[in-house]
Amino acid sequence: MPGTYSQILLHVVFSTKGRTAFIESALQERLYDYIGGIVRAEKGTLYAVGGMPDHIHLLLRWRTDGTIADLMRTVKSRSSLWVHQTFPALGSFAWQEGYAAFSVSKSAEAHVKAYIEKQAEHHRKRDFERELLALLRAHDVSFDPQYVFE
Repeated sequence: MPGTYSQILLHVVFSTKGRTAFIESALQERLYDYIGGIVRAEKGTLYAVGGMPDHIHLLLRWRTDGTIADLMRTVKSRSSLWVHQTFPALGSFAWQEGYAAFSVSKSAEAHVKAYIEKQAEHHRKRDFERELLALLRAHDVSFDPQYVFE
């Protein structure tokens, strides 16, 4: 086959360090736009972004020649630097060290996008910790509960 063809959709979830509620409304939309720019600059496509003051969800299409680890390192470092430069009062802003990444089938894309867009509604019933544990279990990811959260 002379070309490379792919449809790699990912649902990525990560939190602020210590799950501190840094991402308030004044920051949220601008941060989401900035992260979208980072994903585009890295040759990915961001389909949905959402979250709560203490965490973020991304639905993105990724490329075959880049690692998820490199993308996440770039997203976190560049967005953190941008927050520090743009919002000096948020000097202690930081992302948690890790992230969760789940593959998404094309047939589930709309469902995941709706899930991300309805985070505020969803979190009236479930906090981030329970949400992340449920996602890990739903995707059959092995984990030790004592190391999931900082």
